[in-house]
Amino acid sequence: MPGGKRRAKKPCEYVMDGFWPYAVMDDHLGAQVAQAVARTLAEAMERRNVSANALAQASDVNRQVIANVLAGTVWPDLLTVANLEGALGESLWPNHLEWPRDESGRRVQPQAEGIKRQRDVETAEREERRPRT
Repeated sequence: MPGGKRRAKKPCEYVMDGFWPYAVMDDHLGAQVAQAVARTLAEAMERRNVSANALAQASDVNRQVIANVLAGTVWPDLLTVANLEGALGESLWPNHLEWPRDESGRRVQPQAEGIKRQRDVETAEREERRPRT
């Protein structure tokens, strides 16, 4: 299969730590891009106070497809992204060519502020549950 079997998994299955779409991902660039699209979509919908139903009508993208992109359970296709961008009036596709490189030279998504905040909350919760000695 071209590209190997890494596309057989859902984007959200590449989460290493945290919660989609504000999770730390493994080095699968496609999954990182899908996460960035999902996060940007969720934030755009929140800013515009638009529901998945309203966006589905405006974009001609099925509401369930929108929900699946937001949940990271599908690989969003170009037509879906283009239609959502057109309806929202903003870009959802990340500029992944500008992302920094890791120690092996691969492009990696910079951590969004939400990722850091979520990890800080999780760390604090773990420390609270840790038995005191």
